[in-house]
Amino acid sequence: MSIAAYKTTIRESETPRQIERRVLSRVTGQLATRASAFDRAESARERSALLSDGLRDDLVTNQKFWSELQFDLAQPGNALPAELRAGLISLAIFVDRQTSAVIGGNAGVGALVEINRSIVAGLGGQTPAPAEVA
Repeated sequence: MSIAAYKTTIRESETPRQIERRVLSRVTGQLATRASAFDRAESARERSALLSDGLRDDLVTNQKFWSELQFDLAQPGNALPAELRAGLISLAIFVDRQTSAVIGGNAGVGALVEINRSIVAGLGGQTPAPAEVA
């Protein structure tokens, strides 16, 4: 089966919620691989090296996901309850600000990973696990 046919099959067999969960899971996995090292880095030079080594691209991908989600949530035809939409829009705004701070060299990738993991769990119908305190 060609890749195009496989992608078509996935689009036709997954619900939008399942697609969102799959995409956010992938993005979260990419962020998580570098989150701990970045947040523990003691110098701007170390953080800059990690950003240059792919973390910046992962952060931008995550930010794009959240921007698209925020746009969708703000549409008049969105069927989610207003309170849930408002909460998710607030999270999207936080993710945008936090991402800018991290790209600027501040710690905080772990917070983005934890938010994503909670949303992935919710999309999967699970109760999110409590965040581990370091």
